[in-house]
Amino acid sequence: MTTAKDLFIIAMDPGAGQSVGQGDLSLALAGAELIDLIVAEAVVVDNDRIVPQGPPAPDDGLAAEAAAGLTRQAPYEKIEDWLWRRGRDLSAAYQAALEKDGELIRRRSGSSPLGPRRVEPADTPARRRAVSRWEEREPLLSALAAAVGIGAERPDDGPGLTDEAATAVVAAVHDAVMELEAVRQRRSIESAAFANLWRGV
Repeated sequence: MTTAKDLFIIAMDPGAGQSVGQGDLSLALAGAELIDLIVAEAVVVDNDRIVPQGPPAPDDGLAAEAAAGLTRQAPYEKIEDWLWRRGRDLSAAYQAALEKDGELIRRRSGSSPLGPRRVEPADTPARRRAVSRWEEREPLLSALAAAVGIGAERPDDGPGLTDEAATAVVAAVHDAVMELEAVRQRRSIESAAFANLWRGV
């Protein structure tokens, strides 16, 4: 799952300069997995439905898990539904898998040996590949990263997405991230109102 792993590595890279929420990243990773499945010709997108095409050739455990989770009976699954279902805790799954493979390392923050540890990509071929795609402004990776607020300020003068299915997936990721943010804001307002009620404000 090249795009999904590359997206996770870019999100974890201190050079990204922005912190990404776990929920947002999980939705984008689910979208990246779906795009990887489209590229592998394991699925096609028919309108907004994900239609499996045949047995894929997974290259790792997460790829196999994603492929095994496809709905293989009509009317098939909507892209949006896939994002929410597959995306549940997906960033944590990627972190665990990449740490196990030595792609992520834990470093102490600051100069104190007792400071909190942060996770960041190790200097591996996978990180160099992800950074290369990022620096070249590869359209798929850039679009998915922008959906979660990474590199949103990057100039929009590079080549855009040309594949209709990939464009549909990226659009669905944007919508899902916006929906998640709306839920967060609503909960924040409700929590503030409840706190004010107890304080008698």
